[in-house]
Amino acid sequence: MRLSSLLHKELIQFFRDPVVLFLIFWLYTIEVVICAYALGMEMRDLPLAVVDADESPASRRLIDDFVAGGNFRLVAHLRDVAAAEPYLERGEAQAVLVIPVAFERELQRGGGQALQFLADGSNANTAAVARGYALQTVEGFRMRQGTLDARQLAAVAPQLRTWYNPDQTNVSFTVLAMIALAGLMIGVVHPAASIVREKEVGTIEQLMVTPIRRGELFIAKTVPTLLIGLIALFPSLALVGWFGVPVRGSLPLFFALTALFLLSAIGLGVLVAAVSRTLQQALLLAFFGLFPLMFLSGTMVPVESMPNLLQQLSLASPLRHYLDITLSIFLKGAGMEILWPHALALALIGVPLYLTAWTIFRRR
Repeated sequence: MRLSSLLHKELIQFFRDPVVLFLIFWLYTIEVVICAYALGMEMRDLPLAVVDADESPASRRLIDDFVAGGNFRLVAHLRDVAAAEPYLERGEAQAVLVIPVAFERELQRGGGQALQFLADGSNANTAAVARGYALQTVEGFRMRQGTLDARQLAAVAPQLRTWYNPDQTNVSFTVLAMIALAGLMIGVVHPAASIVREKEVGTIEQLMVTPIRRGELFIAKTVPTLLIGLIALFPSLALVGWFGVPVRGSLPLFFALTALFLLSAIGLGVLVAAVSRTLQQALLLAFFGLFPLMFLSGTMVPVESMPNLLQQLSLASPLRHYLDITLSIFLKGAGMEILWPHALALALIGVPLYLTAWTIFRRR
């Protein structure tokens, strides 16, 4: 009876707080949409300037290939390479394609012909992606021109197949990663803010002198966050359908493992509240821990590209395991027989964190 009354009180407080409601709605919906459109790793309409010293049908076909794919947008035809430097300095072009004299003649003779591709390296990621697009375009052009011997083409005929994401777009990963990150942020910030707010207004002392047990108060402060985190997934699932992200696995399994993941986040939130005296301190401490967990999870850069020490440290991040679970369920259709190592890791991280938070909360 006492516990149900406390839970009822926490839910009433939650639904009467428009700021918290808007924050949760923002993180699970609007922020996901913004990130899905803004954080795509695919480059579109990259400004390209061209120096065509050959001005032949072959060189024009090559330029058309660069523009037709949508990765590059032609912004200028230049006389020579010297004229390209101001375009790169002013940022009016991110790359320059230089086609030499006698380009078509050398192609017809079957000889090698060098192309020059200049990329603005001030943004290393953009330059690397542009270089990859350029190599892919030139290789496709070369194959169509028949510069390879027919017997060589017959001897090596690779058939490339990309599983789980055949279009090789980054939208699915971004949408699912932002949903996972929203769960972590709500799981940490909401219980921390709820407990510290009780401290600031003095109602925590009033609750302590009532007949309720401290364990019941702890459950009342954490279980609503768990329920809210699960309910908030439903509008996110609508966005999953909006962006065409496949749902190949079991949604009940996804919700169950999400609840296990939220135990870790809630435990961190209570630990933050235990050492914070004001809401400002709680928020600063929460974000102090959130960013390392985010960076070590693989949401920003692949874990495999990190130094070995950081790869080992990333195993302690519950977000890394939850992100792997989310991607595997939605994109691969994986079941518990595949995901049990990640589920076990979440349990080994989340349950001790939750119990430690419970112990510290009861003592303080």
